[in-house]
Amino acid sequence: MTDNVVVVSQTNFQRLIEDSLNPVVVDFWAAWCVPCRMISPILEEVARERQEGITIAKLNVDENPTIAAEYGVMSIPTLIKFQNGQETARVVGALPKAQLLKKLGL
Repeated sequence: MTDNVVVVSQTNFQRLIEDSLNPVVVDFWAAWCVPCRMISPILEEVARERQEGITIAKLNVDENPTIAAEYGVMSIPTLIKFQNGQETARVVGALPKAQLLKKLGL
């Protein structure tokens, strides 16, 4: 993981999505999930390329099941884009970079 990707948990999740001036894309993932590992380098690349305009965050669903349940995450990877604390886009599953960016409106 790079310095440009934020790890979130129960303690800082709500504050991050509500206080961020930039859109926040949260990657709901787990260590055992192969598709999650496939998209991780893509998200790190996006975080490096767009340091000023977006925040990429990772939330481990095994360690934070309450948040995953609260947002109805049933399959992983699930990427949810938040703006001003509100969900504005959701992608379920591993997709190529161009498709991920398009579906997330980035």
